[in-house]
Amino acid sequence: MPNRSRPLILTLIATLFLSLPATAREADERLFGAETFTLDNGLQVVVVENHRVPVVSHMVWYKVGAADEPAGKSGIAHLLEHLMFKGTEKIGPNDFSNIIARHGGQQNAFTSSDYTGYYQNIAKDRLELVMGMEADRMANLRLAENEVITERAVVIEERLSRTENEPAALLGEQLDLARWVVHPYRNPVIGWAHELAQLNRQDALDFYGRWYAPNNAILVISGDVTADEVRPLAERTYGVVPRGPDMVRERVSADLPPTAARIVMRHPRVAQPQWQRQYKASSYGTTTGDAVREVYALEVLSELLGGGATSRLYRSLVVDQQLAVSAGSWYSASAVDLGTFGLYITPRPGVELDAAEKALEAEVARLLSEGITEDEVENAKLRMRAGVIYARDTLQGAAQTIGAALATGSTLDQVETWPARIGEVTRDQVMEAARAVLRDETATTGVLLPDPQQAAAR
Repeated sequence: MPNRSRPLILTLIATLFLSLPATAREADERLFGAETFTLDNGLQVVVVENHRVPVVSHMVWYKVGAADEPAGKSGIAHLLEHLMFKGTEKIGPNDFSNIIARHGGQQNAFTSSDYTGYYQNIAKDRLELVMGMEADRMANLRLAENEVITERAVVIEERLSRTENEPAALLGEQLDLARWVVHPYRNPVIGWAHELAQLNRQDALDFYGRWYAPNNAILVISGDVTADEVRPLAERTYGVVPRGPDMVRERVSADLPPTAARIVMRHPRVAQPQWQRQYKASSYGTTTGDAVREVYALEVLSELLGGGATSRLYRSLVVDQQLAVSAGSWYSASAVDLGTFGLYITPRPGVELDAAEKALEAEVARLLSEGITEDEVENAKLRMRAGVIYARDTLQGAAQTIGAALATGSTLDQVETWPARIGEVTRDQVMEAARAVLRDETATTGVLLPDPQQAAAR
């Protein structure tokens, strides 16, 4: 259930922020105040100072993800993420995690359609240690056949537990197939089961050799350090890694004419019906120049339409009409290719899904026909700009925001000036973006329903 007090808190913070003298506000408009430099081998380094505690968040981002996988090799980007912990000539199999733990740090990794990331949160005086370890496995990964087979089995089990036993995840895969058709965003990050089962050591080494190099990576360090302190450490560790070949993402650019699709899935593990609708939309990676204003406008639209307890959808469907336990919208703008704008609703027990769906559609239709008010836009912008204060409060939040943006084609300046750009969005721009994206003839709708017959038969 959404936290009803948070939007009020954010609005109060934003009001205080905007009431500062202009000179103080301008100094704060740089969201993180990050500094950046590039090593001779092409590695971009970004440093965000945060001196509250003697700790750093160290994150390496590779500009490669599941959408860059060779045909028939879905899941290799994620499998390689697992295999990156298997060691080098200097670090034994599985010792990477143990070394971080012995030095009091935390570490993990993640894969998306557009990027792969590795991070460690650790004391400042251990920073050079983790930089050296991460630089080592950037160029010197060693894999044994049995380790690949074992880790592949782990990932297959992960798919079984997180996807094939989760009705919402299964529906999500079908929606991606319907929405993206031929674009590689159609493939799940974890991979299709039949392709995942065939991946081998050579597949992993080929993918690693093609994409893992300093000139295809971004290093973001957030914490109790300065750029002047980081630069010599980066040169001693990452600077010795050879530059790789120039890399270009080769993805299907052609697309089929947009059509509406509706997918209904029944599953015995579903207790309460769920409904969602998704639209292709512009992203930071697909817009340049003035066109990027549509992305900012869509972000404001998502906030005011369904971004929390004060949004239109929540107030109408959950509070006023009491038809749903949750309702809202979301927008994924950080993507190399097109992004996604989504709507969702979960009806209250006893409420028919059709009634909930019609009520949500009526709210969207009302927005498109009657428009929105200046106050709605300004309040949404206040909440969004205030929310960045929370991102600045955490070491990993800053590194995560910057890394994801740079890995999908945004610039550091776009990240730093985001509050100002959001502040410039107008009501007319929000309505123009809404009418361009929220079109029934291009929507992909997913419905998740209980299956009483199969549930009774089990």
